[in-house]
Amino acid sequence: MIVRITSGITGFDELTVPGDDLGFALGGIPENTITLLYGPVGVGKSLFCHSFTYQGLSTDEPCLYLTTDQNFSTIYHNMEELGFSLQEYMEGNMLQVIDASYGEKMEDSPTHQSSNVKNPTDILVKVSRGIHSISQNNPRFRGVVDSITAILESNDEMLIMRVLKSYILRVKEAGGTAIITHTQGSADPRTEIIIKSMADNIIKVDGETLVIESMKGLGQKKAPYEITEEGLILGKEE
Repeated sequence: MIVRITSGITGFDELTVPGDDLGFALGGIPENTITLLYGPVGVGKSLFCHSFTYQGLSTDEPCLYLTTDQNFSTIYHNMEELGFSLQEYMEGNMLQVIDASYGEKMEDSPTHQSSNVKNPTDILVKVSRGIHSISQNNPRFRGVVDSITAILESNDEMLIMRVLKSYILRVKEAGGTAIITHTQGSADPRTEIIIKSMADNIIKVDGETLVIESMKGLGQKKAPYEITEEGLILGKEE
């Protein structure tokens, strides 16, 4: 039986219950896998990551969060508006952030490190250090890369493929489960094929429908969804 962890997204775990489970299995995201979440701009990819992160934190699963699109101050505020308070988790070293976005950043601290999308080597060093730190006393943890797009746009694509491969290897070796987001059509088609080949699970969102294109132990599934003040909410399977 494939072990799955709760996603935090309303309706998603119900959608991902295997059809042959005889009522014993639970849905969610397969543990110790990498999920590629892709789609156009503004369709809820970051919201998915916010819910995934907070669900882990609230069940004692720490999270290493790499942000490239929005600075963490903005993410912190957005998650507060969703009812996801992060302060206690940052104070307890449960949430570690690497902020590689443009614009103003918070001061560096044991749980917050600054980087730059134009320096993928620095990002990888800080991510590797964070994974080592966060996994030492935790048998499972969550990882988020939101998104790989900004890093691809600022660097040689093949270099970033090697960095991404190293990140995935480190997460899996340490027992983590991670989500990587990507803006559809923003990279060379061959590069996007390579990115998909690295992921264990592939989910596409377009603002109206969530499609599980592939997932460990599961066939293709899809369901409508809405973006609400409480995050993404999935409807019944189509």
